[in-house]
Amino acid sequence: MHKPSTLRFIVIAAVLLLGVTWAFASTDKSPYAKFPNAQYIISAEQLQQRMNASESLVIVDVRNDKHFDGKMIPGAIRMPWSTFRLDQSATNTGGNFIGSEKAQQILGEHGIFRNDTVILYDSVARDGGATASYLFWVLDLLGHQNMAILERGVDSWIDAGNKVVNSPAKREPLLYQAPAKEIDTRKMVDDIFINRRLGDPYYQILDVRSQEEYLGQALNEGLDGTPLKAGHIPGAVNINYEDNWSDKKRKGIKSYAELAELYRGLNPEIGVITYCHSARRSSFTYYVLRLMGFKDLMLYDNSWYSWGRPEEFFPVETKGRALPGQTLPSVTKTNTSSPAQSSPSPAPTTSEAKAAKGSDGGGKKYISCGG
Repeated sequence: MHKPSTLRFIVIAAVLLLGVTWAFASTDKSPYAKFPNAQYIISAEQLQQRMNASESLVIVDVRNDKHFDGKMIPGAIRMPWSTFRLDQSATNTGGNFIGSEKAQQILGEHGIFRNDTVILYDSVARDGGATASYLFWVLDLLGHQNMAILERGVDSWIDAGNKVVNSPAKREPLLYQAPAKEIDTRKMVDDIFINRRLGDPYYQILDVRSQEEYLGQALNEGLDGTPLKAGHIPGAVNINYEDNWSDKKRKGIKSYAELAELYRGLNPEIGVITYCHSARRSSFTYYVLRLMGFKDLMLYDNSWYSWGRPEEFFPVETKGRALPGQTLPSVTKTNTSSPAQSSPSPAPTTSEAKAAKGSDGGGKKYISCGG
């Protein structure tokens, strides 16, 4: 038997070195390399490369019919994000999660398997990821391991010069089954959970609505259009979900360094609860914080739809709060002559009332952003 030649060892070592060098170079070129959980975001270029490599992917267009323009990524299926939500007229709340059992049924009906790599996308017009993020949260709650959101959605795909199709792909229905021990129910919290933990230093509450909603200057509405309480959950800090974008027109996600500055003072090692009006906007912040490596994240699914109901006795406040080292939002004086609310929270400002006058003859307009 001949001993391996020195030349053979040199060739093997060179090949290994080349492979390692290529791997590091590929990682460094990724625009998301600095995110601790960069596997959850993908660019149009990366998606095209993986498709060209015939990688097994389930690409999902999550847009509702109202926001669907007929342009789809080739091979994508349609699974509207709102399929996973329902309205509850009995409690006057909208956008409630349908539950893990029904969610698994829908995933199976669309041909998604437990081990599939799922790529979610929406569009810039539909909030640049802030609907795909709700389905990301659903998959995360179910313990699904392989999923990502296409940054800027179908717009990024088109801007990269890739072709589109006008009809969805079809997948054979199958059984999607998440083991009970892998479903992380802690990722969804309710009113009672939060109310019992107000003031608990472990839990950081993040209101991602607009500053006006947070301060009680613009009111959300119940499902039937009635105004909800003004203000926010006591102790909550406010970082608008739109601040996650580097450009509010293109709606690309900020760099890791920019987001680290935005969330400076938020402790990634303890609990963070995000909420908005119906959990759509807050699911986007949930997703961004997952990208950034936050460990114990929770979504308040009922959000202000439930906490702000006048008949409930959950406390509210209108005092602005900020993370350590950050600046408080400016507070506009409220109009004390405005009609009283069913809670001790102040009413909308005079400037808001003037801006709200319309064809109905004027009066107060209670603002809802639909999520």
